[in-house]
Amino acid sequence: MTDDLAPGPAAPARRGLIAFVRRWWWRIPLYFAIFSVVQVLVLRFVQPPLSAFMVARQLEAWGSGDFGFRIAYDWRDMDEISAHVPVAMIAAEDQNFPHHHGFDFKAIEKARQHNERAEERARKRNTTVQRLRGASTISQQTAKNLFLWRGRGPTRWLRKGLEVWYTVLIETLWSKQRIIEVYANTVELGDGVYGAQAAARTYFRKDARRLGPAEAARMAAVLPNPRRYSISRPGPYVQRRSNAIQRQMRHLGGATLLRQLE
Repeated sequence: MTDDLAPGPAAPARRGLIAFVRRWWWRIPLYFAIFSVVQVLVLRFVQPPLSAFMVARQLEAWGSGDFGFRIAYDWRDMDEISAHVPVAMIAAEDQNFPHHHGFDFKAIEKARQHNERAEERARKRNTTVQRLRGASTISQQTAKNLFLWRGRGPTRWLRKGLEVWYTVLIETLWSKQRIIEVYANTVELGDGVYGAQAAARTYFRKDARRLGPAEAARMAAVLPNPRRYSISRPGPYVQRRSNAIQRQMRHLGGATLLRQLE
């Protein structure tokens, strides 16, 4: 007579899974924390051969059948990049970069209030909001570009949490000069074009060290939507934003701004 109450073959598997979780639930976060600290420490001194965003874009191209697509990326140390480039990026993206510690809470609050007003106006007009204001700092964008993914869909909040962690790490373990140097070299400035040197060669046919303030401002003007806006064929929006960035560059003190990062 068969015993119907006898445990089936799934019971040992469940017990094994529970035992595995109990044994490893605290080790996996610890190992990740150690790995990420070492990762950030190494990249304080070593130039990154690629970024997570570059890898994702290359895989995206191959996945769509575009096997001829190639990433344009050419690292240059900060002394090989025109000082106008980092100043333009700070003016465009994060004017408090020299002073904050990775997160600009005043900018976050202003962005929240602006977006609430924009959404309220859109509801009254029965339309959708065309452009929400962000408040990510250059430190946050560097962390995301270098280590993470675009975070759409169900993984968005996981990516946000990891972005906070990596931002704290690079602000703790890197200098401000290193952060802006990595950002200027890895930020996307066109579809598959990453960093100041690749953008300078692609759009202006010159090295990044020879870029003037107007060219640097035009590069920064396409951020944070470099696939929507064009450096080589700037429309009215990019032209207006470029002019505004140049004014802000002068207001921030031009190249003297970089001395605050030392």
